[in-house]
Amino acid sequence: MVVIPSPAVAIVGRHNSGKTTLVVKLISEMARRGYDVGSVKHHSHGAFDIDHPGKDSYRHREAGATETVIASPTKLARVKTLEHEMECSQIVRSMPGHDIIIVEGYRKSGLPTIELMRSGNEADAAVASAFLEDAKAGCALTSDSVQRSRGADAHQADLSQKMPDANTVGVVTDIPAAREAAAIVGIPSFGLEDVDGIVGFLEEHYVRPRVSVAIQAGGESRRMGRSKATVPFAGKPLIARLVARLLPVADEMIITTNEAENLGFLEQEFPEAGIKLVPDAFDFRGALPGLYTALSSASNPYVAIVACDMVFASAPLIVAEAIEMADTGADVVVPVNTHGFEPFHGLYRRKTCLEAVRQAIERGESKAQCVYASPDLKVVEFAQDRVLEVEPMGGCFINANTPDELARLEREFLN
Repeated sequence: MVVIPSPAVAIVGRHNSGKTTLVVKLISEMARRGYDVGSVKHHSHGAFDIDHPGKDSYRHREAGATETVIASPTKLARVKTLEHEMECSQIVRSMPGHDIIIVEGYRKSGLPTIELMRSGNEADAAVASAFLEDAKAGCALTSDSVQRSRGADAHQADLSQKMPDANTVGVVTDIPAAREAAAIVGIPSFGLEDVDGIVGFLEEHYVRPRVSVAIQAGGESRRMGRSKATVPFAGKPLIARLVARLLPVADEMIITTNEAENLGFLEQEFPEAGIKLVPDAFDFRGALPGLYTALSSASNPYVAIVACDMVFASAPLIVAEAIEMADTGADVVVPVNTHGFEPFHGLYRRKTCLEAVRQAIERGESKAQCVYASPDLKVVEFAQDRVLEVEPMGGCFINANTPDELARLEREFLN
């Protein structure tokens, strides 16, 4: 099973700052926009419960069960007794597959945080004033600057422990001092009712970018003697194997091919996939024209491009490349090993790479690697040791160009 980690952002603030109200509004708007949203609520009291005396689940736990799962056709709940509080990072890791997780509280989680300050809350007003004082004094948003003692102020606990810090990425407030401080330290601020603005910020920086997976099937292969896409492997056409391996991480599945009439069976085999069969954009073949076809036909910001003869192509590698692209702001994340670049198991940012590929084609270039020299692209190499962390058995770049090579790989696979 391929695990796709969920990105997470925490909404933090002091008591009665309105965190729950804001979180509910954000979840509602993001769900309306079609995102899969998870949520985590930090409860500071240990004695809460979600099942009640008399209920069957309660009786199970009272009898001694340390973990009880309540399941119905439409809902599932898990109640587990803990020996110590789980870290927020552990909770988020246990919730894969969401476009974003909105966390309420957990200031010290290490997650990116959005700070909420409301003028009607005295503690928020005190923190906003201190925030502005620090900002004007040139204090960076670091632990050292926010943990300073502030004397006998009535809100000393908030001023020493609940200030904006190095993890603060934005402020939601109606307090002018807080907005001014945010501008000085270089983070955005939003009004209390600016749900559209906050969601737009989350979309741009934190929502999991959607990935189009483009399998380059081309057409007839002279060395194979027939189409690689339809050549059988372990009882199925090779293209069907690739689709099955990569579909779990594909928000959109594209196959670039000049033999769409021979691949119609994929619609019956994968009826929910909505596979797009796309012909070459140019009337001449080559790596760069194929790259352009894949990028131009994709609908999503990230495009994973995989050759159809990569028998052991890796869905986890695509996930790792997407995380790397999001973390580094790269335009290309490309695996590299002792043989050089592996452009046809790389990830490309559609917006920037499409133009770079077009320009390279106009210059008469033919090799995909030439794009990596573009001064307009940030290329991040994904080293072999990192590939092996994702795929310990390796082999994800092995391709089959002849019937003999394919037969050998099939024997190894079946054995």
